[in-house]
Amino acid sequence: MSTGLVVDITVQAVWLIIKCSAPMLIASLVVGLIISIFQTVTSIQEQTLTFVPKLITIFVVLIITGDWIMSNILTFIQDIYSKFGDYVR
Repeated sequence: MSTGLVVDITVQAVWLIIKCSAPMLIASLVVGLIISIFQTVTSIQEQTLTFVPKLITIFVVLIITGDWIMSNILTFIQDIYSKFGDYVR
């Protein structure tokens, strides 16, 4: 297994992680921004106020995009396993 092949697999894995985590991170960012604006407008400075809405948002987005995330991960794993013979040489 060459160094270039290891780097290529690692790059694919990192991009897969970024692609699969992006919906949850973006939704969490948007909810955090909305709550931050709400806190600024109302002068409520409670640090734990953002935790529950972000957690609920992440769970909802995970339920909505879970099938897509799982299919991306399975496709990557099947690709890795199908080329396993080439990697061992």
